[in-house]
Amino acid sequence: MDNEFKPDLLTLIDEENVEHNFEILDTIENDKGVFYALYPVYDTPEEELNDSGEYYIMEVIDEDGEQQLAEVEDDALLDELSAVFEKHFEEMFDYDEE
Repeated sequence: MDNEFKPDLLTLIDEENVEHNFEILDTIENDKGVFYALYPVYDTPEEELNDSGEYYIMEVIDEDGEQQLAEVEDDALLDELSAVFEKHFEEMFDYDEE
């Protein structure tokens, strides 16, 4: 039986056709849509050390039956989603030290 953790990874292609790999940290589904919290995946330890530690929030959009990701442009919605994701992160990594 394979109980090994395997992260959910995806590759996004930017406007300049450059591929970027991300891990899906969390998903939120609410009345405003479906949103992913994404963290960059790097090829080398040096790249990872130089990372700012920021994650990205993207909205999942259905384009003719195909999933697309789009930036969240509404600042109030972005703040709301950030608060929810960060609360989830705290709960995931908060464990009792006793």
